[in-house]
Amino acid sequence: MTSLEQLLAQLALEPAILVSVHSTRGSVPREKGAWMAVFAKNFIGTVGGGHLEFEALASARHRLQASGGEEFERFPLGPALGQCCGGEVTLRFERVSAGDAQSLARRLTPQQMPVALFGGGHVGHALVNVLANLPLKVTWIDSRDEVFPQDLPASVVCEYSDPVHQAVSVLEPDSRVLIMSFSHAEDLEVVAACLLRQRDKADLPYVGLIGSKTKWATFKRRLEARGFSEQELTHVTCPIGVPGIVGKEPEVIAVAVAAQLLQTWPAQSA
Repeated sequence: MTSLEQLLAQLALEPAILVSVHSTRGSVPREKGAWMAVFAKNFIGTVGGGHLEFEALASARHRLQASGGEEFERFPLGPALGQCCGGEVTLRFERVSAGDAQSLARRLTPQQMPVALFGGGHVGHALVNVLANLPLKVTWIDSRDEVFPQDLPASVVCEYSDPVHQAVSVLEPDSRVLIMSFSHAEDLEVVAACLLRQRDKADLPYVGLIGSKTKWATFKRRLEARGFSEQELTHVTCPIGVPGIVGKEPEVIAVAVAAQLLQTWPAQSA
């Protein structure tokens, strides 16, 4: 259950004070929009931890006992709070109850980055487990329908496509694409389809191909023979994953790839 789902479930039983980051200046622990909901005996979410959160919890519980509407409080993150971030956070405090559930669901649902994952092998399975916990919506695509597990997170949708590269044409705009099928031939066709779509629409910000530098050198020659330019080929990332992580276990690769994906997400949307 996500933090938002927990909030809405408990809000049906009792009111809370919703504390959210209204604005920031300088170095701060959380971004604008981060939130926590403070109930009489517990809280859900976080606005940054440390003494800032301790003070925010105390302030919210005081407001929970009193009547009042929306209020704002400024917290300089310096010696007075026992923190050395050096920035400043303004928190918004507002009383919420069961009647606010629908508006809160719309407001607090995080913006999700679309990801298209081609390949249901070991790394694909490990990646889905990691990506499911991030602000992403994943379309998981394979030409073998039987490779998908039955129990999937809500943020993951499976799609059978044969031939697999046909799915590229219907991907959501702004999708980040990860290619790791069971077949190098399939991989090549998916890469080519992505490059054609990028040539036509320029709406796939990241195209990542699993494999070695040797694999990519072979793919480059074959793609050049199909008429793709050097500039177009620079849009493909291969090998994938943040550099410096040398482990080859599927779970290790998954973490490195997820980190690289997040680097492509604009900071204001994170």
